[in-house]
Amino acid sequence: MAAATLPDMTDKRDGRDKHSEVSLRGVTDADLYVLLAYEHDPEAVRRSRFTPRPRDAFLTHWRERVLGDPDCLVRTVTVGGEVAGSVVSWTADDERRYVGYWLGRPYWGRGVGTRALGLFLELEPVRPLYADPFGGNTASVRLLERHGFERAGTVRHGEDEHILLVLDGPAAPR
Repeated sequence: MAAATLPDMTDKRDGRDKHSEVSLRGVTDADLYVLLAYEHDPEAVRRSRFTPRPRDAFLTHWRERVLGDPDCLVRTVTVGGEVAGSVVSWTADDERRYVGYWLGRPYWGRGVGTRALGLFLELEPVRPLYADPFGGNTASVRLLERHGFERAGTVRHGEDEHILLVLDGPAAPR
């Protein structure tokens, strides 16, 4: 599948920035194919230190372990109606609630992640909420810190050191 392309982020009619059109919605099966392409982007893999899954394993994981798990809160991130990525929270084996996200490279550095995570944190009531991005992914670490996550240490995933961040305190009013 070809990588998705980024729509022009400026509306030529009025010069309006389409960041304002960042929204979250439920995940559809069609979204999974776009998310699969994003997961296989070589630069995203390098920055996240996440090994992409083969197509069938990816689809099975998403359909059964993410969408099929009532504990997971999962949303597709859209920009101007186009699939830009996903945000998900889940309870790990250590009983901590984690949040993770993945945006397609065309949407990096445009404020999409900031807006999407902010919207998601309004939906996710559990605190404390944890995240553990790869330490070298400074943009992801900064994104989480902008939303109030604080460094709580480091964890290792294989050979890679990840930053453990935690968001304490009350969830946003619903």
